[in-house]
Amino acid sequence: MERLVNLDSEAELHRVLELDGAIVGCLLAFREGTTYDSVNYLWFAEQYERFLYVDRIVVSPAQRGSGAAATLYRTVFAHAAATGVPLVTCEYDIAPPNPASERFHTKFGFRAVGRQRVAGGKKEVALCVADLAANPEGTLHASAVAMPNTGEPVK
Repeated sequence: MERLVNLDSEAELHRVLELDGAIVGCLLAFREGTTYDSVNYLWFAEQYERFLYVDRIVVSPAQRGSGAAATLYRTVFAHAAATGVPLVTCEYDIAPPNPASERFHTKFGFRAVGRQRVAGGKKEVALCVADLAANPEGTLHASAVAMPNTGEPVK
């Protein structure tokens, strides 16, 4: 619980997605300059001066394919655009492969810029960047406007 409270306090963006009063998803994203110790976050911190790192987006199994994850990503892009952050970064599994995640992230303009082994070498991730200047997703889907971490749900 202590780690979760710390992550929340360091997060640039933490949103909860609700539907009919039930939580159906959430996101956690970090800006550069935090003390977050994720190996993936640290990789981006070594490569880029300014970025918004999507650490996790979680969607309930019943809502997968409903657009919930896209709504959360639009919130990330809108927040990055509103705060002048030029890059949104993330990773997804490539070993074992996750082709659905790859397709999803490609739709949002992410491109792989690196790879690394994680989880004690049991998994490999593609480290990805979406450049807001080259990616219209950040401006075309600004209907999910985000503010700094207020703890309020995205509706």
